[in-house]
Amino acid sequence: MVKTFDFQEKLPKLPIPPLAESLKHYARTVGVLQTPEEHAVTQEKIDTFLKNEGAVLQEKLIEYAKDKNSFIEDFWYESYFNYKASVVLNVNPFFVLEDDPTPSRANQLSRATSLIVSSLKFIHALRTETMGPDVWRNTPLCMNQFRMLFATARYPTETNDGVHVANDSKHIVVVCRNQFYWFDVMWEDGTAAITEREIMENLRLIIADANSLSSAETSTSAVGVLTTEHRVVWARLRKVLQEDNAETLAMIDRALFLVCLDHTSPPTASDFAATALHGTYDIKHGHQIGTCMNRWYDKLQIIVCDNGVAGVNFEHSVVDGHTVLRFASDVFTDTVIRFAQSISGTTQSFLTGAYRPPTEDLQISPVKLDWNLNAELKRGIRFAEARLSDLIVQNETRVLEFRTYGKSFIIKHNCSPDAFVQIAFLAAYYLQYGTVVNQYEPAMTKRFLHGRTEAIRSMTPETKAFLELFVSDANILDKMAALRAAVQSHSAIVRRCANGQGVERHLYALQQLHHIVSPGQPEPALFSDDAWQKLGRSIISTSNCGNPSLRLFGFGPVVPEGFGIGYIIKDDGIQFCVASKHRQTQRFLDTLESYLHEIQELLKREEAEKFPHHVKSKSLSVRSGSVHEETGYGFFDDGTPTHHAVKKTPLVGRKLV
Repeated sequence: MVKTFDFQEKLPKLPIPPLAESLKHYARTVGVLQTPEEHAVTQEKIDTFLKNEGAVLQEKLIEYAKDKNSFIEDFWYESYFNYKASVVLNVNPFFVLEDDPTPSRANQLSRATSLIVSSLKFIHALRTETMGPDVWRNTPLCMNQFRMLFATARYPTETNDGVHVANDSKHIVVVCRNQFYWFDVMWEDGTAAITEREIMENLRLIIADANSLSSAETSTSAVGVLTTEHRVVWARLRKVLQEDNAETLAMIDRALFLVCLDHTSPPTASDFAATALHGTYDIKHGHQIGTCMNRWYDKLQIIVCDNGVAGVNFEHSVVDGHTVLRFASDVFTDTVIRFAQSISGTTQSFLTGAYRPPTEDLQISPVKLDWNLNAELKRGIRFAEARLSDLIVQNETRVLEFRTYGKSFIIKHNCSPDAFVQIAFLAAYYLQYGTVVNQYEPAMTKRFLHGRTEAIRSMTPETKAFLELFVSDANILDKMAALRAAVQSHSAIVRRCANGQGVERHLYALQQLHHIVSPGQPEPALFSDDAWQKLGRSIISTSNCGNPSLRLFGFGPVVPEGFGIGYIIKDDGIQFCVASKHRQTQRFLDTLESYLHEIQELLKREEAEKFPHHVKSKSLSVRSGSVHEETGYGFFDDGTPTHHAVKKTPLVGRKLV
């Protein structure tokens, strides 16, 4: 049996690309965002950098990387730990899970209990190293991030942040109406020490205790809201909090994960997303009674609403979406298997756990964490809530659950699904604003030791050419040829990034290394150039995190004038979650939906022109606004369901009507 970390020592290091290659691709990337005059200036700085400082820094980077697991790892951690703004909306992403397949779990108590049980099984598999390693196309992936997924806490200092991992942790923390509770759930080896029934009873007691408090009491003692502050402010307040609450803080920091029990029931998909991203905003009699304070953003959080809707909000500095997705996927799969086992006892388990009864050394009954709060901390909580509320009302989150077509239709028309959707975002922006902008998508580099991500820039010269052609009077075949050229250009970048030949992480490492080898000296002109600054501002920041266990995935915009877009491409649909600072978010989604329908019609018409003998002419007028068409078409069909001749069943017996 292959153990969780068996492939770690065999993984190659992330390569350092040749500098000339990185700069060539960099010039191509920024050129599409510049005027010819601007690009001429940038090209001169690129040439100078390659001949002078860049060549020196490249040699120093190669030397620096010799005793490192990854040449970018430390610099990448620093980019997160030096970030000072609130992590809410700006850093932490979220997942919204699909509903539990067991109907009786469509409520908070049952759903939260189920998710805790499955999560403990996952942790058991991780601690016993019986969880299979991630593999992508027969290539093993780095599992290092899983060492920091649980029992990990981000903490602030006045200079930068850090993380602490408690490998011997055996308890969880539950937050309900801003009140914190804990209880032990396992032995240090990962063996469960609590039953499903005991977990549910603990949650029942916690909810009852939290509900006994007034809104004023719960809002004024909402210490979790401090984790939403500017990191320097939080560092100062945490130091004050530590003085009389050190053990309480340690219980939260060392917890395996948090379970946030929200008292609200989000009615729509957009509400689900907003709840998982930042909680709800609801002011009554001057007090915040929404769920936005019912969090601790420095840790992995499982959020369960009153109606059973569940999600995950995760601290992003040491883990990426792919790692948390494995956790969410395995936990959801375990709930499906347990549902199947309730029907057929012969169904095999997916995550196997172990149970050993607790001794007196374990505290499996819930314990409330009380805070000693002085006047400074009480003021800090009040001001933090006001600033968080400002953040929430300044942002909006909208969801489009597009059901007209998905991966199957896109592949049928010889396009990469991810590239197709990436170009759709740029097309929607172009149709709405008439300009081309910088767009970001992360590429996973976990095939390399301690791999994280690389930057994919979807706005290529080919994509720009397609957008301009798309809004013109050009014929269909030319438009679709341009679309496929754009798709291929995006796919080529993805392949290059996945193979460790990306651009931005390489150049970023050189920039950071300059500050180490030449402290206090001006940066090379390449990094003070407008092109480098522009590339660092992702007007459209996107990420594809598809999996059947997820209903939604998203995050906030990374610049004030931008959009943050999480999306999930399914066989017969695409889920979009878009967040912005009220930049006509719904209009952007409407434009995106309109484009997706229009491009579908163009692809069908292209088929008709290329293969006229395969398509009925009368079927070309399919209504593009129909969002719930049946699927399952032949390769050259235009999209209308095929009606086969049916042999009439003989009438046997007597009709009732």
